[in-house]
Amino acid sequence: MARTMTRIALGDQSYDRIAVHRKDDGWLAAAWAATSTRVLVIAGTRLRAPEGKLEWVTPSEAPDGTRILLGEADGVVSFAVITGAEEADESWVGLRAVVPSVDPSDAAYAVHAIGIAEWHWAVRHCPRCGGSLEPRQAGHVLKCVNCQREQFPRSDPAVIMLVVDADNRVLLGRQRAWPQGRWSTLAGFVEPGESIENAVRREVAEEVGVRIGEVEYFGSQPWPMPASLMLGFIAHADSLEITVDGDEIEDARWFSHDEAIKGAEDGSLIMPGGISISRSLIDHWYGETLPGSW
Repeated sequence: MARTMTRIALGDQSYDRIAVHRKDDGWLAAAWAATSTRVLVIAGTRLRAPEGKLEWVTPSEAPDGTRILLGEADGVVSFAVITGAEEADESWVGLRAVVPSVDPSDAAYAVHAIGIAEWHWAVRHCPRCGGSLEPRQAGHVLKCVNCQREQFPRSDPAVIMLVVDADNRVLLGRQRAWPQGRWSTLAGFVEPGESIENAVRREVAEEVGVRIGEVEYFGSQPWPMPASLMLGFIAHADSLEITVDGDEIEDARWFSHDEAIKGAEDGSLIMPGGISISRSLIDHWYGETLPGSW
């Protein structure tokens, strides 16, 4: 199994989720009352990050809503409060607008909070009986008031892969809607009954027509847009001819190290931002951080 030497920003354990306290109402009340506690307010599934920094408030400043225990770091407990989407105005943004600019440790809290908020937004009724759901365990469980069945958050597994050939060239693709010069790794969802390795092979074959042999695990990253877990791989190509599907992928091509650095430096090759696992895969292949990002 491959060992990554490149940091995956959202893959780090930057705080303790202290899940043991989610059922302890006394502890939760005391933590909420502590002067050091901070709160991230979520309106529906949006938040505020003025000047590229998450806006934290004190518990006394937080609006009414569903309290979510996020975790603790350096003695500071962090909560989120989910309030109605109607509370948001144009200054509130989605997660995609936040993660490229905020500090990675804060981004981890935002990903956690938005992941729970997206789940609360999507799961409004019990899938067994249609009854109403109430939050439990500091927002991490939804319990039906009718049949008592508990619902837990789900993460959809998705594979993201850097395809390399025997000459250590890398295969990047681009979508039709992207601005000129933007390229990235390939990705797709794991289907029911499918292993993650075979999902890598299938997605690459479907999108660019390249056959994949060996598949090496690289690392993982949460990506709650709305509920994905990105599983990163190095995929070794057994064929070189490219046939794009013309649907998800408009174009794809092989890049050598020299072509990658030349394109990155002159701006003709624009790659994903540094906080994404896609960029981590590319920088790992290159051996250092390439300039430029989108």
